[in-house]
Amino acid sequence: MGKYDALKGELITLVDEGRKLETGLSICSRSFNIQDATKEDKSIVEYFFDNYEKWYTKALFIIKVFIPDRYNDFSLLYKNDKRKEISWKTYTISDAVQLITSKDKSLHPYKALTRLSQQVSMLEVCLDKFESKIFDIQTILQADVFDSEIESARHLSKMGYLRAAGAICGVIIEKHLADVCRNHNIGLKKKNPSISDYNVSLKDIAYDTVEWRRIQRLGDLRNLCDHSKDREPLKEEIDELISGTDRVIKTVF
Repeated sequence: MGKYDALKGELITLVDEGRKLETGLSICSRSFNIQDATKEDKSIVEYFFDNYEKWYTKALFIIKVFIPDRYNDFSLLYKNDKRKEISWKTYTISDAVQLITSKDKSLHPYKALTRLSQQVSMLEVCLDKFESKIFDIQTILQADVFDSEIESARHLSKMGYLRAAGAICGVIIEKHLADVCRNHNIGLKKKNPSISDYNVSLKDIAYDTVEWRRIQRLGDLRNLCDHSKDREPLKEEIDELISGTDRVIKTVF
């Protein structure tokens, strides 16, 4: 409960910081000449410009863990590298941070205020999910670890250590599916369940038949890496296993 309470507190703080950032951007939006603002208002505006990037980085990770289907939406509110031109319709929070403006006021930080409000709202959704315990808190603790381990697997694959890369992915999938089973109150009698065991238990509860088949495929590739008497795994198969592992930990809960 100590870690649970600490992480809950951090998430609440992050939401509160988001609201403060909104206030700072709102004050900045009132006038082109911030020098006319009060000392207190200037301080809040400075808070936005000094802290938004750090807040965004932390918030983006939370979004990835709790509502991964909104990850791209959250990111695009900050910056859109694919836009063809900058206009009042494509103005982002990144533009506001850089104080990009135009003489006709069509481009101004206030154009990004609604986008920041949307980001804070998404973060509040994460807090609601936290409160309802839809997600096991260990998901947050393990997400960074899993990302690091996947990067290690990618490096091993590039170096030619295909079986080792596959073995790492297998462990990641097993740990993650074990957490998913716990989240859904599914108990397995087997002492050392395999990916296949977890997958069968979660079918039609956490995901559909299509996802079951995908995970079963990943389990088969993992077994190919673990059993030295079988043929050697192909580089393409390991790349498939790595990308599949990355997808599972970000979309299956």
